[in-house]
Parts: sequence; C-alpha cells; structure tokens
Amino acid sequence: MNILEKIVGDIRKDLHFKKEKIKPSDLEKMPLFERDILSLSKSIRNTSTGIIAEHKRRSPSKPHINFGLRLTDVAQGYEKAGVSGMSVLTNSQYFGGSLEDLLLARAACNLPLLRKEFIIDEYQILEAKAYGADAILLIAACLDRDEIEQLSTFSKSLGLEVLLEVHNLAELNKSLMPSLDMLGVNNRDLTSFTVSLETSKALAEEIPSEFVKISESGISEPVAVKKLQKFGYQGFLMGEHFMKTQNPGEAANKFITELQQ
Repeated sequence: MNILEKIVGDIRKDLHFKKEKIKPSDLEKMPLFERDILSLSKSIRNTSTGIIAEHKRRSPSKPHINFGLRLTDVAQGYEKAGVSGMSVLTNSQYFGGSLEDLLLARAACNLPLLRKEFIIDEYQILEAKAYGADAILLIAACLDRDEIEQLSTFSKSLGLEVLLEVHNLAELNKSLMPSLDMLGVNNRDLTSFTVSLETSKALAEEIPSEFVKISESGISEPVAVKKLQKFGYQGFLMGEHFMKTQNPGEAANKFITELQQ
C-alpha cells in the first residue's frame, strides 16, 4: 500500500463517523453556503503571474514545514502580495490542516480559496462550500473516470470550480471532461515524492486550451514560472517555498515582484 492509498483509506473511515454527526442538510444550512463564489480560474486568467499560494503546516514527506504561524496572518499576507488565489490544506492527519483553517482564511481575506483535500465523496464538497471554499481539488490518481465526472458535476451544481490534478498522460486522458475548469499537473510523484518540472513540460501540449493550465509543486524560483509560462501554464500552485519562511506573505510578494521584472 502506497501513501496515497493509505491516506484515502483513512479518509474513507473518517467520513463514516463525520456523516453520523453532521448531516449534509446541516452543512447546507451553514451561513457561508449561500455566499457568492469567487472565480479562481478568472483570477488566474486576469493576472500575469497566476500564483496560487498555499497554507501547509506539514506533509507526509516533510513533517515540520511551519506550525508557528497564524493562518489569518498568512491569508492577509498572501492577499496583500497580490496572489491569484489561496490553497488551504484541510487534511489533519497527514498535513496538519482542518476545515477551521478554511473558515479562518475565508474570514481573513477576499481571495478565491481552493480546498486542497483528497476528495472522494460528495459530502466533502458540501463541506468545502459550507466552510467558504470557491474551488475544490480532485486528484485523478485516487479516482476513476466515473468518480471524477460525478464529483466534478456535483461541484459545478453547487457553483464551485474544479481543479483536476494529474501526474501522467494516462491520468490526463481519463479525466478530460467539460465539468472541469482547471487542469493541474503535479510535478511531485505521490508514491516516491520525487519532483521534476519536466512532468509539466511533457504534458503541456496534451491539455486542451479551454482549461486553465496549472503547474503544481517544485516551483521555487521566478525563472521556473517564466519557463513554464512558455509551455502555456497560467497558474502556479506554491506552498512549501512560502510556508517555510517566517513571513509567507512577504516571501510571496518578493517572488511576484521578481516575476514581474
């Protein structure tokens, strides 16, 4: 069993208990459920940088990225830096996040928010909307085509945008469908955790132009973004590079300033 299979297995078990305590109808009654959605895809298209800055305390491969920051400070710093959107890790066991993090980010800033989670059930999409997300992440590596279609269609019915993440051509080919807004290429192999920007470059021409192209993971220098932009990428999801500093907003501002030069 690889780490992805273990994560999904644990989430499936947790969902069983969560559904017993908080019903879908309870989520639909939460105050943020009826709010107007901010478009992450439009925000990315309307900027020359396309940075999606992430809040992440830890990961399976790096257990101590940064636990010492207030999430609201991070969210406000990212917004001041001029990022296109913010990605919020909500998985507790493996990433040190929570749904409360999403709620706090929503209260602290007016950025489009992506709920970054291993989504396998419509219940998690209801959670995303109830806690203030504007978009959700679907990971092709842990879903089959029918599941991707079901979950993305359900998300669109709620007004949420969908970022579909792939790691290779096989995952991309099984995932292309009109219910997606953005296609992300993760440069990190989720089984070995090795990172290579060549993954994004190799898949660039295979992604139809109607989708916003996003490169994820392993981006630490403005020159890398500029190279990937030549391959048609408009969005760049970055977490660790900013979060390993004591002021992620300041780090994001510096990165974007250099990128614009």
